[in-house]
Amino acid sequence: MNEEEPFYKNARVVLFIAVILGSIVAIMPSYSDGKFNTNLKYGLDLEGGSWLQLQLQGVVAQVDADEGKIIQAEFGRLFNDPAIRLDEVAEESVTFTTSKDIDKKTIDALGYGVSTVTKGAEGGTRITLQTNKVYLIKKYLENSLNAEVIPITGSVIMFEIRKAVTQEELENTLKQVDGKVTKFKEGVSSETRDLTKKILEDKLNTAGFKEIPIRTVGDNYIMVDLAGMDMTTAREIAAKPGKFEIRIQVQKNETVHVLYGTEIKKVDPIQKESVRVAGATEKVDKWGVPFELSDEGAQALRDAAIQYGAVTNPESHYLSMYLDEKLVFDAPLDRELAKNIKSVPVKTLVASTGQGDEGQRKARELQIHLSAGALPVNVEVVGSGQVSADLGEKFKEQVAIAGIIALVTVAFAIYFRYRQPNIIIPMLATSFSEVLIILGFTAIVGFQLDLPTITGIIAVIGTGVDHLIIITDEVLAGGAMPPDKVYRSRLTKAFAIIMAAAATVVIAMSPLLIMGFGALKGFAVITIIGVLIGVGIARPAYAVIIQGLLVETSDKKFIDED
Repeated sequence: MNEEEPFYKNARVVLFIAVILGSIVAIMPSYSDGKFNTNLKYGLDLEGGSWLQLQLQGVVAQVDADEGKIIQAEFGRLFNDPAIRLDEVAEESVTFTTSKDIDKKTIDALGYGVSTVTKGAEGGTRITLQTNKVYLIKKYLENSLNAEVIPITGSVIMFEIRKAVTQEELENTLKQVDGKVTKFKEGVSSETRDLTKKILEDKLNTAGFKEIPIRTVGDNYIMVDLAGMDMTTAREIAAKPGKFEIRIQVQKNETVHVLYGTEIKKVDPIQKESVRVAGATEKVDKWGVPFELSDEGAQALRDAAIQYGAVTNPESHYLSMYLDEKLVFDAPLDRELAKNIKSVPVKTLVASTGQGDEGQRKARELQIHLSAGALPVNVEVVGSGQVSADLGEKFKEQVAIAGIIALVTVAFAIYFRYRQPNIIIPMLATSFSEVLIILGFTAIVGFQLDLPTITGIIAVIGTGVDHLIIITDEVLAGGAMPPDKVYRSRLTKAFAIIMAAAATVVIAMSPLLIMGFGALKGFAVITIIGVLIGVGIARPAYAVIIQGLLVETSDKKFIDED
């Protein structure tokens, strides 16, 4: 061995030790109240808790209909005029005449397209709408089914109906407009499925549950694991989010749609305002939730408020917020706000929830509904299960025992192969350190440990020891520690083999990452991370350490293999 600085001052070894210490800090092991505690997060298998299978309520269908019939049906209903007369149906416009006197502002507010309005030759109103067949079918289905409908462009136009309807119900709905259903599939588009998953993740995180494993299965199922949570709470938290909608009161108990939760751009933290109420000697806290609408949402609210009279008589036209068609909040427009909306669309609003502790509680609930409750489709719990805390603790003990057995078995294998403490100790210490670093990584990123991820760690132990044996056997091929130059040459060959093996593991695990098969994805993530930690940090450090600890055992002359 050449006269160089001690191996423990080598940059690779220093990095290795620093990462180990950082991992220990991240794990933060402690002992209190007779229990060993860490920052590690455990999944459903090891912590106990509940799991839910949620079905997304929606269908995707290819439909056709007569746009002229749609105009007659929709505007006959809106104008209470059964004698709507079609004048012309073009590719990008429809012209019709109604016996009613309707102004352009009212027509445009209905949302069927930009209109041109003239007086009819025989009285009434002649209207030309800049619209097309796809948009008219979308509007008709939305109004008839009380659901959001999204056209999906492709080789053929499909319509995603974000509501649970049967093919028979859809066919009956289209009969009035000479329509038909060509294709029908239960489920939603992949874009809607992924959006639902993302919003559900935001919903759970907003409620304070970090790193909840949520995975999709097919186009209409989502699996949610809620470690440490009983079934009742799990259903309340995970299955409650749904389709968020704002409606406006027209008359008595009748309401009409204004906008969906997708038009809510931002929700600010709940706020309180100290106000003095009549008859009280002290001020009380009044709570509310500030939120901001998109430009389209603000315009839709303004149009509805003007059309139905909420700007002049807000107390008779409450704004109501619904989650899964259940009322979660309703209140009239503030007088000043109503006055402002009459002049210009208002994007920033505050939903007042009341006073005191009850008002604060309602504000927190409404904040969650506004910020992450606007799922594009409703969800239904179609499967559920539970792992008791005692069983989870038992699994945790069994996993710990399995890990210890794996390390002990590896130790015996290494001992019978080399029988040299200056090889066995560094090899086992390196292998154990890799496990420590992986656990530190999971603690930092909040990754949950479950049975598949623990299996991945055990697999990494085996792979790591294989690599360490390759390094040891390659550099000691002559039976003793070679000169530094020969050592480096052999080490290069050893790392070429290790890198090829590591690349093979990463490539083999990659499909599991892409396909995202839930628990298997966790196994793949941990295996890949473990391999990268090994080849990037642990193996290079081990090569330096083993060179520093071994002494020449033979006077044999080595041939320079450069």
